[in-house]
Amino acid sequence: MASASSPPATLPASRPSRIPTPTSSLSFSDSVSFRIPTRQRKRQHARIRSPGVSDLTAGKNAVLKAIDGRSSSIGFGGRNDGRNRRRSGSGDRILRRSARLEGMGRDLAREADEAIGIPERAKVVAMVAFVMSLCNADRVVMSVAVVPLAAKYGWSSSFLGIVQSSFLWGYLASSMAGGALADRYGGKKVMAWGAAVWSMATFLTPWAADHSTAMLLAVRTLFGLAEGVALPSMNTLLSRWFPGHERASAVGISMAGFHLGNVMSFLASPVIMAKVGINGPFALFASLGLLWLSIWAPRVCNDPRDSPAISPEELRLIRAGKDDDYGGRGGGKFPPVRHLLSKLPTWAIILANVANNWGYFVLLSWMPVYFKTVYDVNLKQAAWFSALPWGVMAISGYVAGASSDILIQSGQSVTRVRKLMQSIGFIGPGVALLCLKYAQSPSVAAVLMTVALSFSSFSQAGFLLNMQEPDILSNGWDPSRLS
Repeated sequence: MASASSPPATLPASRPSRIPTPTSSLSFSDSVSFRIPTRQRKRQHARIRSPGVSDLTAGKNAVLKAIDGRSSSIGFGGRNDGRNRRRSGSGDRILRRSARLEGMGRDLAREADEAIGIPERAKVVAMVAFVMSLCNADRVVMSVAVVPLAAKYGWSSSFLGIVQSSFLWGYLASSMAGGALADRYGGKKVMAWGAAVWSMATFLTPWAADHSTAMLLAVRTLFGLAEGVALPSMNTLLSRWFPGHERASAVGISMAGFHLGNVMSFLASPVIMAKVGINGPFALFASLGLLWLSIWAPRVCNDPRDSPAISPEELRLIRAGKDDDYGGRGGGKFPPVRHLLSKLPTWAIILANVANNWGYFVLLSWMPVYFKTVYDVNLKQAAWFSALPWGVMAISGYVAGASSDILIQSGQSVTRVRKLMQSIGFIGPGVALLCLKYAQSPSVAAVLMTVALSFSSFSQAGFLLNMQEPDILSNGWDPSRLS
């Protein structure tokens, strides 16, 4: 009987060493083993592309689990081969095999992710739409809460207007600076900071109202200052993440979330206030903003070229027809403000923005007060009448964006399509609001406001998209002048 310390028996010299081949059994441990013949790899690859997502996910997990265990025991052909390998010093060959399996695991993971069929740009626009809905929901909370707050503190109608307009004091300043900040630091960072600050300001609003009038106005101004960066950040992100022929649809989806935030807040705020008090909806929507931020920060990139999850095919689709020197990653060369202000299209966009936002913010801020004072409906009824127009506007805004993309893909010029959409966005609301004077019931008034806001959403496929088309504004400007 051999002693425990005697060396192991060697293999006969005539027996060839079992060098692993593409058809050898790849064993990561004594208990985990599978076979990947060379001739079957093509058939296996074909099967990977055809089954359901569950099969892909199972295969992906199996390979990744096996790769994770390779550091503890990697062998080719069992224990005897392990002894041969230690004697022959074939460590480099093991590392090469391990690297191949790692590559197979990555390929399987990528194919499983692609089989789910959710492009990275779709995830980005979904996150943008959600934060835009919170942006408007936080505004509307005050529009609903201002009625009981005015009764509680004895505010006059004139002071009520000051409270409502204090949001716009900050909004005006940051709207002008938000675009420059998004161009310099990226839409992701600017949007994240804006959402963090406006969520905290929303949470503090009831406390500020209890503290003093000056504190309330200061918090509302800070709230507007933070929310003013939302639209510029949205425009910057979508212009980088979407090709030109999908941009109107992306804006339509994002703005649909923007308007659905009105609906969500108009309907939820009165109910929450009745259950838990005025502080309830402010705390709820502020918490949702911070929750969104925890997902946004680690998962979204300023530029699709910086995303580790995007596929090469999707990146080529996004980058097709884009100029790397204009609006690139942090180092893009943009026309100076003086050049932009010398162009007629710039002033057309500015005036269109003023006209559109004048009507938008008047309706957003005063609609519940209008139904309460003119038709003497209670707060919950006023919220329902106010929510309907914004819900329809969310749908019509997407329809406008999709229609715009279809017209452009059919061969219509971009300029003609933008002008058509903007004309609908101005003429339709004007006619509907003129008829509002003759409304005799809250139902008729709600229908007319719904028509007005539905047509107004076509402006999203007009001047709002012009902001994402730098060639319209930079015509005649040579970036080499800055070199």
